[in-house]
Amino acid sequence: MRLNINKQRSLWWGVSLIVILAGLVAMGISWQKYGAPLRPSLDFIGGTRLQLQRDCSKPENCAKPIDINAVRQVMSERGLGNSSIQLVSDERGQQQGISIRTKTLNVDERTQLQQTLTKEIGAFDPKATQIDTVGPTIGQQLLSSGLIALLVSFAGIVIYLSLRFQLDYAIFAIVALFHDVLITTGIFGILGLVQGTEVDSLFIVALLTITGFSVNDTVVIYDRIRETLKVNPDLPIDQVVDNAVNQTLGRSINTTLTVLLTLLTLFIFGGETLKNFALALMIGFAAGAYSSIFIASTLLSLWRERTGQSQNNNQLSTTSDQ
Repeated sequence: MRLNINKQRSLWWGVSLIVILAGLVAMGISWQKYGAPLRPSLDFIGGTRLQLQRDCSKPENCAKPIDINAVRQVMSERGLGNSSIQLVSDERGQQQGISIRTKTLNVDERTQLQQTLTKEIGAFDPKATQIDTVGPTIGQQLLSSGLIALLVSFAGIVIYLSLRFQLDYAIFAIVALFHDVLITTGIFGILGLVQGTEVDSLFIVALLTITGFSVNDTVVIYDRIRETLKVNPDLPIDQVVDNAVNQTLGRSINTTLTVLLTLLTLFIFGGETLKNFALALMIGFAAGAYSSIFIASTLLSLWRERTGQSQNNNQLSTTSDQ
């Protein structure tokens, strides 16, 4: 099967535009509702973290692993159903501890919660108990640092692709990256309104990972475009791009599917803490494969058609030889 992506590029752009606009609308509604474009977790708005370890010195106290559903039931009964709960393994690899992130609790509320959990899942070791409070200021610092890291990565990609290829290659690769980020954040904006899905600091990590994966796929296609231009300098740019995409299509599909299968396993079995992280990566990686094939390459083709750069030039040859 051969794809003629340039003949239907309006379709590819239209699909992306619809998804992005839907996401932007959802983020606008989320801003009105939560004061942020995405529903923020405790990492960004502050809260209390409790890490509790069962006292295994008491007879039968650690006979069974902690039932995380019982912990969730306790949290829901106390109006803390949106809390993040994670099982913690001890030095022997047994899950005898829990880590809870919830809204800010005062001393009395924390004491009552610990007492209820003790009744339901067993006594805790006071020496191993850790209680931390994260304020909104720290949450803002996490968000600012994450955004700065994302912008720095974009700048580094522009510099690398400008040196490796040419400036127009770099510009359209960045457009594709913004496409992937907007798709991912937009879908999470929708999920935040529909299912109450929250974003935490791992979401920023996911966005950085997505940019790395997406630009790698784009570089492979760009490299094939450059090689084709060297061999067939008189070939129209739309044919060059179509050939490059079709030559790398199998590699792109196989790589993406392999990664998505791994992430699907992580999404299903990775627990609540990693579930949204894996989901963000799955959305972003799928969007990255799409943008590399249908967005970055077709934009480059259109630009070179409009500017008359459909043939290889001396600058490209010089850059590629270096």
